[in-house]
Amino acid sequence: MLRIRHIAMASDHPGKAADFYKEAFGFRELRRFGIDPANPDVAKRPSGVFLTDGEMNIAILKFNDDQLGKGLDFLGIHHFGVHVEDTEAWMKKLEAMGAERVPYDPPPGGHAEIKYRGPDGVVFDIAGQLWEGCEGA
Repeated sequence: MLRIRHIAMASDHPGKAADFYKEAFGFRELRRFGIDPANPDVAKRPSGVFLTDGEMNIAILKFNDDQLGKGLDFLGIHHFGVHVEDTEAWMKKLEAMGAERVPYDPPPGGHAEIKYRGPDGVVFDIAGQLWEGCEGA
């Protein structure tokens, strides 16, 4: 059984949201991009903060493109990701099951993921390498 190793949330204020989750749950910050350190309420598009609970990567992102087809004002859980050993084999399996591939260009320094749309339009990633902050990465 595969394990979810990545959750991404869409946020208008990734820095402010990350600060909340760090204080509330003790998550550790991995890195930020596109956010003014002096004012975490101000975030360019795209921008984000990556957190970890020691097991998985948690991305809080202000997206630059509408990957979900719900508009750039969508907020909340955006997608999840699973680590796979053989991305080519998984791509074949998912496409045979009717999963639609979602075009994706990772931002500079971003994680190389392959995105798909599953039932009910839910977007998920498969990745051959673990996300930063995941156990074993």
